[in-house]
Amino acid sequence: MAYVLGAFIVSLVITLLLVRYRRLHAEYTADTDLLGVQKFHALAVPRVGGVALVLAMAFVCVIAAFRDSEVVSALTLLMISSMPVFLGGLAEDISKKVRARVRLSLALASGAIAYLWLGAAVTKVGIIGLDWVLQFGLVSFLFSIFAIAGAANAINIIDGYNGLASVVSAMILAGLAYVSYYLGDRLILVAAVGMLGAIGGFLIWNYPRGLIFLGDGGAYFIGFVIGTLSILMLARHPNVSPWFPLLLCIYPVFETLFSMYRKKLVRGKSPGAPDGVHLHMLVYKRLVRWAVGSSEARLITQRNAMTSPYLWVLSSMGTIPAVLFWQYEYVLMFFVALFSISYVVLYRRLVLFRMPRWLVLQKKRRR
Repeated sequence: MAYVLGAFIVSLVITLLLVRYRRLHAEYTADTDLLGVQKFHALAVPRVGGVALVLAMAFVCVIAAFRDSEVVSALTLLMISSMPVFLGGLAEDISKKVRARVRLSLALASGAIAYLWLGAAVTKVGIIGLDWVLQFGLVSFLFSIFAIAGAANAINIIDGYNGLASVVSAMILAGLAYVSYYLGDRLILVAAVGMLGAIGGFLIWNYPRGLIFLGDGGAYFIGFVIGTLSILMLARHPNVSPWFPLLLCIYPVFETLFSMYRKKLVRGKSPGAPDGVHLHMLVYKRLVRWAVGSSEARLITQRNAMTSPYLWVLSSMGTIPAVLFWQYEYVLMFFVALFSISYVVLYRRLVLFRMPRWLVLQKKRRR
């Protein structure tokens, strides 16, 4: 309880200060690009919410120093290993000039530190043949650092609307916390509940009004922690199926893989090139946009906030069965397949304007 409450209060206060005194730093930190293909806000908003999350987790490390001597060193190493990817994202939030390749390199560097210092090594994925290959150290190292970097990027990809990435990440972390509690793993439990508190403090100012954004730094930081904790759970508990963290994180993971497929193979573009046809953007354009059809700033913000719950429900199709059936590998595999099929069907229907009417928000008629 102390970890959740402490992280929540620190994150809440730091985020409040960033919002309250935004005029002092908005010149550097505000997202002023309101016309970009992936922009769905009406006013310039600070995008440095990740600072509050990092400081909140630093406070969790301080609490652990007094309460949990067995986890404080590993928790501190987790924070240190996150710094390359977080600072790379924060530099992009401030300068808007850090190339995607540089940020990917920093994410890989963070993954390498986690692999070497924390033992975050993937040695099994539940696929015959690939599990054998992963027994080779170099293969395991490369797979692990790309998996962590991919998790960081995945959370950044879904961070398109107020509360979307935050709530999805909170559901994933809650699942990790639940299973780690059952397994008696204090490190993963403390890190997960600490992140839950930190995200909660930030979310109060982010949803629904969008007074501050996670930014690349915050999204990368959350994704890095989720990726590292997921791998640590597999490395430290051989009885946990690799399909558990995959199903738990299936929405951001599948969104990332599907986006790479769509951009590279279908459209012939770079996988890192921004576009306006991610699933959450199609939900906004096809299901929500017409419910509040005005260009007024407050109504744009309202539409923004109305989009996220659709994706929260979609993500829960992975997180809920993952938590309920985390010990049953074949059931987990079934739900991974079910989610994948559901995602593709929904995406195709939105693209073709064949969305179910009951999903479309309608304008309220005035009497």
